[in-house]
Amino acid sequence: MSGPLDERDSRWINEHQIGVEVRQGRSTDVLGTAVTRVLPTKGRRTVGPWCFVDLIIPPDADDPDPLEIGPHPHIGLHTVTWLFTGEALHSDSLGTEQVIRPGQLNLMTAGRGIAHAELSSPEGVIGAQMWVAQPEATRHGDPGFEHHGVLPIIERSTWRGRVLLGSYGGVTSPARIDSPLVGIDMHLTPGRSLLELDPTWEYGVVPIDTAVKVAEDIVEPGWIGLVERGPHEVPLEAGHGGARVLLVGGEPLGERIQMWWNFVARSKEEMTEAWRAWQAHDTDRFGPVPTKLARLDAPRPPWLSPD
Repeated sequence: MSGPLDERDSRWINEHQIGVEVRQGRSTDVLGTAVTRVLPTKGRRTVGPWCFVDLIIPPDADDPDPLEIGPHPHIGLHTVTWLFTGEALHSDSLGTEQVIRPGQLNLMTAGRGIAHAELSSPEGVIGAQMWVAQPEATRHGDPGFEHHGVLPIIERSTWRGRVLLGSYGGVTSPARIDSPLVGIDMHLTPGRSLLELDPTWEYGVVPIDTAVKVAEDIVEPGWIGLVERGPHEVPLEAGHGGARVLLVGGEPLGERIQMWWNFVARSKEEMTEAWRAWQAHDTDRFGPVPTKLARLDAPRPPWLSPD
């Protein structure tokens, strides 16, 4: 016997048509700090313009190591710093010295070039360091820095979140963006949530503290569930204790980027030029940073022949 589909049937069919790719993050070490690198991942460099997501979540979360990263350069990106616990001092070549604490956002724009350093309190930090690739229209522009002590909160019946960047559901972050995107720190209640999407965007769901079901796929903490363009919504399901996730997404950048060390560019030649400027202590491009931490020396680009 057959009959017309009701709304529940249609939703069940649509869920199974949602394309979700699950990728496992990898553990790495950043100058003595253990991180989980979620993006880039094998075969996938970007989610919208988001090109880098590191979770600073040490194996012993009750006793994290201090974060000490000396002056180093960036080009062609925004750094997005978001802490879950602890506090850190950001210093940069614009003369900025800014403490960041949980619930606050540091956004640094590299443009044609900036240098910065990061130093946490002795108790260490837990959080996320993310990069957004700047589009061609702004990536050669002036560097900048913003600190946002208060970010807007969005509330739905089954989840609550802070909008870090961009807009969602009529709630807009005050932070600068150079292309259409969104970033949200979400707290899911136990059970099922339905997340509305822009069908022309790409999204990534990154669980922080416990596994989350994204459509029909289980995504573990430190992994990413990649939702391709097409669906207008995606179901998320958290266990009995709820879950915390980062949502990143945006319009595809439309430009093929290249990444190496701390640089986001479009060619190896651009990255070589930036590397040479840093090695030569070119203060016109990468000025001095007000910090006692030692300046980082750049590795030699692997595509250059030995001296």
